[in-house]
Amino acid sequence: MNESFQRYLVRIKEYWACRTKKQKTIIIGSVAFFILLVILASVLATRTTLLPLYSNLTPSETGTIKESLDSRGIQSEITDGGTTIKVPEEVVDTLKVELAAEGIPKSGSIDYSFFSQNAGIGMTENEFNVLKLDAMQTELANLMKGIDGVNDAKVMINLPEKGIFVNDLSEEASASIVLNTKAGYQFEESQIQALYHLVAKSIPNLPTDNIVITNQFFEYFDLKSNQNSSPGSTFAAQHEIKKEIERDVQRQVQNMLGTLMGHDKVVVSVTADIDFTQENREENLVAPVDEENMEGIAISAQKITETFTGNGEAAGGFTPAGGNDEPAGTDAPEYLENGAANGDYERIEETINNEVNKIRKEIVESPYKVRDLGIQVMVEPPAADDPASLPQERINDITQILGTIVRTTINKDAADADLTDEAIQDKIVVSVQPFNGKVEFPNETVPVLPWWIYAVGGVLLIIIALLIFLIAKARKKQKQKEEETAAKVQETFNVPDVNEEHETESTMRRKQLEKMAKEKPEDFAKLLRTWIADD
Repeated sequence: MNESFQRYLVRIKEYWACRTKKQKTIIIGSVAFFILLVILASVLATRTTLLPLYSNLTPSETGTIKESLDSRGIQSEITDGGTTIKVPEEVVDTLKVELAAEGIPKSGSIDYSFFSQNAGIGMTENEFNVLKLDAMQTELANLMKGIDGVNDAKVMINLPEKGIFVNDLSEEASASIVLNTKAGYQFEESQIQALYHLVAKSIPNLPTDNIVITNQFFEYFDLKSNQNSSPGSTFAAQHEIKKEIERDVQRQVQNMLGTLMGHDKVVVSVTADIDFTQENREENLVAPVDEENMEGIAISAQKITETFTGNGEAAGGFTPAGGNDEPAGTDAPEYLENGAANGDYERIEETINNEVNKIRKEIVESPYKVRDLGIQVMVEPPAADDPASLPQERINDITQILGTIVRTTINKDAADADLTDEAIQDKIVVSVQPFNGKVEFPNETVPVLPWWIYAVGGVLLIIIALLIFLIAKARKKQKQKEEETAAKVQETFNVPDVNEEHETESTMRRKQLEKMAKEKPEDFAKLLRTWIADD
């Protein structure tokens, strides 16, 4: 066994000594890479993948769940500042069912199931009203979360106190709702009406006028009125048009600046002055066909020519003496005492009927015009505590964008003065300051693989490809060398005679004895005597 090991060791040393430096490097790199690959595979195989069990938790809920998991001996990890707890992937679904059966997590929100589980005779009326209001807000928020485009909702309801006497007039309730909507989602009018009706029908004595719905970007969802066609609703119709124009401009500016700065970094307010003066008029115009020569088209013409020469009454009669009317285009005749006249008489009459353009216009002007527009924008700098972190060039760009919107929105005919650059700058205000009243919603975290896993995978693929290339190249060179060596050996190799007797130890002894018998017979005889004596 020892000799076999020594023999293999010698062969390995000889093989290693015959290798070139490049081949030795490739062999060492291949072995190291194989060991590294085995280690990495073992680490990944034994590594536990953790997935979020619950997200958006309060610290108390996280502590309760962590305590329950520790008592079960289940590995867990707390992330996102204590709002998310992760467990191994294979036990996520099982834990959700088991913890739900135990009533975990117990959120701070109260729904209607609270009363069936904690009803008691010791609860006062004020406590009951507070819990009822909280449960109503929670249930209404849960209903809104099920609507497409709504990620989360926060509801604040104000219920009036009931009067002591029966004849006391009951006050109206009010509701304020903040929706966390999906980015870029546009609600249709039917969806907005459904939201308003959902809230109005869920809370007693709550008219739609007392409901305010906005999203996290401070965009209002207003309910359009369907009674603007009545004669007494002129003011309401005009006010609705004014609000619609302001809302459209506000959303346009909010979306554009939100894309530039971030939707939670910009607040836009728009005020508009609308001219509702409406004019209906009719114009009957007559214009020549040929405006350059102020002439129309001749549709008929008549020309009459009369001449007279001699004594006597002129053709066609004469105007009585003392009259001033004489035929046009004639030479005045010489009148005699008896009424006769001597001379020449000529009369030319020409009549031409021309056709002109007759234009009839019924003009109904627009029911409203934007007479003035003001845009107020508040921008939070990138570093909220440092207003100087927003460069002046960015503020100038925002001002120029707003100036273009104002210039194209205001009606030029309805404007009281010319829209100069100075006048437009007076209609724009850009304020840079931190926001202290933003509504924050917890962000849901999506588990993703760390970037270093992709980096390590890419590096390993590159190393594998490089090693495969080098090994293939080394094998090719080794094969060529072996072929060359085999060719040389084949040329010098002598094939022994198969009939030649192979030498063994006994054969060699026999030959030595024969040689000794021939060359030294006396010694050979002594050797024989010795063998015989031993026998």
